[in-house]
Amino acid sequence: MRAIWKGAIAFGLVNVPVKVYSATEDHDISLHQVHNADGGRIRYQRRCEVCGEVVDYSDIEKAFEEDGRTVVLSKDELKSVPAENSHEIEVVQFVPSEQLEPMMFEKSYYLEPDSKSPKAYVLLRRALEDTDRVAIVQFALREKTRLGALRIKDDVLVLQSLLWPDEVREANFPSLDASIKISSQERDMSAALVESMAADFDPTSFTDEYQVQLRQLIDAKLEQGESLDTEETFGVEAGEGGKGEVIDLMEALKRSLDRKRGGGEAASSGTSDDEADTGDEEAEAAKPARKSSGTKAGTKAAGAETAASKSTASKTTASKTTASKSATAKSTASKATASKAAGTKSTDTKSTAAKSTGTKTAEKPAAKTTRARKPA
Repeated sequence: MRAIWKGAIAFGLVNVPVKVYSATEDHDISLHQVHNADGGRIRYQRRCEVCGEVVDYSDIEKAFEEDGRTVVLSKDELKSVPAENSHEIEVVQFVPSEQLEPMMFEKSYYLEPDSKSPKAYVLLRRALEDTDRVAIVQFALREKTRLGALRIKDDVLVLQSLLWPDEVREANFPSLDASIKISSQERDMSAALVESMAADFDPTSFTDEYQVQLRQLIDAKLEQGESLDTEETFGVEAGEGGKGEVIDLMEALKRSLDRKRGGGEAASSGTSDDEADTGDEEAEAAKPARKSSGTKAGTKAAGAETAASKSTASKTTASKTTASKSATAKSTASKATASKAAGTKSTDTKSTAAKSTGTKTAEKPAAKTTRARKPA
């Protein structure tokens, strides 16, 4: 066993240094939650409801809420409370053991002498034995001031924490106030049933059947190979100190959605995305081509140049990238502009506007495309 706390029993002028150990433990098999599809661990995050961020345990404080107001209490403020810093188990009364209500008992702790000489420890134990009484004590443990009973079990002092009186509910059931008649024969029969089941209490004769069968089920699955490598059920580890970071699926989906929405807005504005720029340039290049049908010669030349640019683009494009689409659109715009120059003056004006919408970085790929089109 490992001591969970150290202190001293204040018995009048006698000081008894002791170590405190948990006298009980939970024998239940510990189970955790996993995803039924792949056995991955399901973990929970400490997420702030105001900013939405996952908060480290070191940044968490305690708070009290009442009448719509919240009071935050820091760790230092809680430590400043005198009772929380006390490591003294103060004896305040000695009472008969039968006066203690069993419902008030909460948790039991073993006390071990923590000094070179256990004389003071033995003296207090003998005093309890000789008087056949229980010592009522007050102490502070785990951020809570507690009431306790000090008694003896197998020559060891046992500290049992007690509930405060206002923590025990009052049993008030109107149905029990009704007048019920019970015959003497019924009482005799119930007394006979009790006598037939009478025995001395032996806690070792009782077994937690559920835990036994659960353990058998687990062992059987292990023997049959129905198990997973524990390391494979862990999530992605990231961050400082190798702490596991749980992947927030909703957050990842939200980021992806925001990114896609951002791309859509960029396409509509034609300023933040390559594909958006390409769409605008293609639209601008198409408009003059359709409006430049002032003469038959201009129309035929524009159609011929457009067909030539389409065939060249299909031969020279290795992959459908945004840059190649932009370059093809640029070359088409420049060819259409050249053909329109032989037409009317209005066509020249529109072609000049189409040229002004392009950028220097996009014109260079267009020149390369023109050179690549000569062999074709």
